[in-house]
Amino acid sequence: MVDNHLRPFIDLLAPSRCYWCGLVCGASPACAACAGALPWNQPACRACALPLPATAGTDVCGACLCHAPPQDRSWAAFRYEPPLPHAIVELKFRGRLAPAHVIGALMAACLAARPQPLPEVLIPMPLHSGRLRRRGYNQAVELGRPLARRLALRFEPAGARRLRATQEQTRLDAAGRRRNVRGAFAVEAALVRERHIALLDDVITTGATVSELARAARAAGAARIEVWAAARVA
Repeated sequence: MVDNHLRPFIDLLAPSRCYWCGLVCGASPACAACAGALPWNQPACRACALPLPATAGTDVCGACLCHAPPQDRSWAAFRYEPPLPHAIVELKFRGRLAPAHVIGALMAACLAARPQPLPEVLIPMPLHSGRLRRRGYNQAVELGRPLARRLALRFEPAGARRLRATQEQTRLDAAGRRRNVRGAFAVEAALVRERHIALLDDVITTGATVSELARAARAAGAARIEVWAAARVA
């Protein structure tokens, strides 16, 4: 970790460049223009983070009004719209970790400004051991490292585990996704019991996976559960 007193000198010698446009932008991972142009997920359903129209007049979508998810709150920084898909694919499938640091820093800046108390523990979405061996890393863990560091959160990369291998969710419809992940997770009770926690994933599509992980966290005794993600599919 770099000493904060040395940061100005390091920035002079090797200034950071914006991930999106390449312009020098000091210590920030993105210039103000590019950060402002990103598809921030506002407004959105507070229960599942589904993007809502600006004229919605509510902060809960119709589906969550009928069937509330197991988590208390969901938040996704961005809508899954360009340029986010390219950055997520680079991180998830091409072994490039720079997007995790950039997106994690932007998420942290947004979360640090919120009025509500932050969670006590941050737990990333686990990969099954076989998939982790093939990929070599967990993209949710890589996203969580800068996020936890900047927000001074307790980070538990092994706080949850997959009990069995599941199919790739992208190949399934909504009902199939729910069946695919049912009972697939376990959460360490000693880490979450009577605590306010956040569960982190890269992208929320239908919400089936994060909701199943939230159910496991609730069963393990978590008092309050938030779901965080880099992006949400509309």
